Amino acid sequence: MAIFTDPIREYAGFEPGDAEWLHLLVGDWQMVADLAFADLALWFPLDGGGYVALAHARPSTSHTVFHSDFVGERIRADLQPLVDIAWESQKIERSGETNWTTEMAMRVEAVPMVRNGRTLAVVTTHMDLSSSRMPSRLELTYRQCAYDLLRMGTLGLWPDFATPTGSRRGAPRVGDGLIRLDVDGIVQYASPNGVSAFRRLGDVETLEGRPLAEITTALLKDRRMVDETLPLVVTGRMPWRTEIGSRGVSLSLRAIPLRDEKERFGALVLCRDVSELRRREMELVSKDATIREIHHRVKNNLQTVAALLRMQSRRMVSDEGKLGLEQAMRRVSTIALVHETLSQGLAQSVDFDELISRQFRLSAEVASPSQAVRTERSGDFGELPSDLATPLALVINELVTNAVEHGLSGRAGTVWLMANRRTEPDGEEILRVTIEDDGVGLPPGGHAEGLGLQIVRTLVTSELGGTIEWSIRPGGGTSVTLELGLHLNQN
Repeated sequence: MAIFTDPIREYAGFEPGDAEWLHLLVGDWQMVADLAFADLALWFPLDGGGYVALAHARPSTSHTVFHSDFVGERIRADLQPLVDIAWESQKIERSGETNWTTEMAMRVEAVPMVRNGRTLAVVTTHMDLSSSRMPSRLELTYRQCAYDLLRMGTLGLWPDFATPTGSRRGAPRVGDGLIRLDVDGIVQYASPNGVSAFRRLGDVETLEGRPLAEITTALLKDRRMVDETLPLVVTGRMPWRTEIGSRGVSLSLRAIPLRDEKERFGALVLCRDVSELRRREMELVSKDATIREIHHRVKNNLQTVAALLRMQSRRMVSDEGKLGLEQAMRRVSTIALVHETLSQGLAQSVDFDELISRQFRLSAEVASPSQAVRTERSGDFGELPSDLATPLALVINELVTNAVEHGLSGRAGTVWLMANRRTEPDGEEILRVTIEDDGVGLPPGGHAEGLGLQIVRTLVTSELGGTIEWSIRPGGGTSVTLELGLHLNQN
């Protein structure tokens, strides 16, 4: 980076923000190289005349015309006049077909990067002309987009400081999919990969001629969280990023508004299918939550063993005491069996009603060694895939334990477990799970956020892709409702 930063730092003519603006340019200009099917070079003036190459970008949509690295080198004599003209005129200057190398002919353009009326550097584009042919509509559209962005650079309108600079994985690239919008947000052109991305979301109609905002709105589900930046991204009004999801597919979107001296005249929207990337990220998050849950569960099990054995040993003065100890040992064995089942994972699909019936009673019994707790279950879970059944069983186990220990708070009571599966008009299956108790109800300010409930939240949002809500039960007590779409875990 010293090759890039040293000349800029030593340049006396820079104002605050100028250096950062060039950093933003280099951080985002791979997009322009891909759109222009050309190499890009950034030239910065030297004391005493001439220029030095501060950076170089090769296109991923075409082959490079420079196989050697020239960053840090002075500009060639045959290129300098074009760069000089662009520097002074503050306009894009184009050369003819120049044999800049002995291997191929190139077309070179010099684009001055102007900010606050001052030229800060010059970008040159180098396009191979050795295999000229009739360009396709995609190529013509891409090149027009590149020209629009570079012209914005001559006006100081691009790069934009409002553009996010975070390192979020899955940022869309030109090759992932491109959509061009007009000033009203209507799709003028969609690349083949862009069309495919929206088809995977569920849109089977032609994108061109339709407002992108209406397309995305129709694909979203009301129960899903919608990024507040989504309307501004899909209309191309702000240079932001967002992500939308539907039918188990996640699509990353990035908008680049196109402007001239007077107003915005359109936008580019890059899109990328990041479903697999997000799935892997969620696996990492859920594995971390599972590890925490295992540590938490082992601790609780050991505490339960100690409490049960201690309670029964105090009564072991007769055969009744021995019977009590045997009862405690059976309970410990049952706890170990459930813990082993949940830790090792389940089959491809599981009869969840059979598993949860045993666990539901056991969870309430273990959490209430000295109080009478009645359990009631209604509704059917049905067959569930193992990758959903395991985290759902952990969530229910934690919530039932919490209902007995904190909801009933040492007194007799009832805990209800209710399940309901329904099919939406679009064919998506929804599972709704409700856990209620007739205890003391929610504390002032809402439920306490201990480790157990933190684990519940993590599993529900990351592993299950669902929602969870606490509320006051009619008639007294607490009600917790989970809702998740089963299609997220189906092949």
